[in-house]
Amino acid sequence: MTIVPGLDTALVLRSAVTGGRRQAFATALGINTGVLIWGAGAAVGISALLTASELAYTVLRFAGAAYMVWLGASMLWRARRAGQGAEPDRPVAAPGGVGRAWVRGVATNLLNPKIGVFYVALLPQFIPQGAPHLLTGVLLALVHNLEGMVWFTLLIVGTQLARGWLGRAPVRRVMDRLTGTVLIGFGLRLALSKD
Repeated sequence: MTIVPGLDTALVLRSAVTGGRRQAFATALGINTGVLIWGAGAAVGISALLTASELAYTVLRFAGAAYMVWLGASMLWRARRAGQGAEPDRPVAAPGGVGRAWVRGVATNLLNPKIGVFYVALLPQFIPQGAPHLLTGVLLALVHNLEGMVWFTLLIVGTQLARGWLGRAPVRRVMDRLTGTVLIGFGLRLALSKD
């Protein structure tokens, strides 16, 4: 599950190309913070609310979809503006720095109700009878985080090896267009999905 390409992978790759190693790791840590929150929520039954309450799930689904579409549209707009002006052919940090990269990772993960549903479906079956739910849920989420960080580290290091080429202005614009399109696609898919 950890290495299946998806929204998290696209965000970390984009951060590695546009912002460098620090921003990419901040994005990955933000995503993993969201995983910990969902894991704790699933352990204490909060994400079960998403399964039981159609209204709560729908509200979170539309909020997540709107955020993803907004984030994707921002990337497309930046790529379009950069393509119209004289942009230097060198790597440039993404706006906002490390803190903003972390927040982007957290928000993207928390506003995706499918992560919560995934955790509520998966996590309880691994909690032993009589074990403290919150502690066990957080420990299981930490295992998922560890796997995720190993995967993200491989992606970031691989991207850094090719950053000279990937950091060129035309490649950055293509990366922003591609990631923006993927984010909009995920957002629309989330908004239009019934489950």
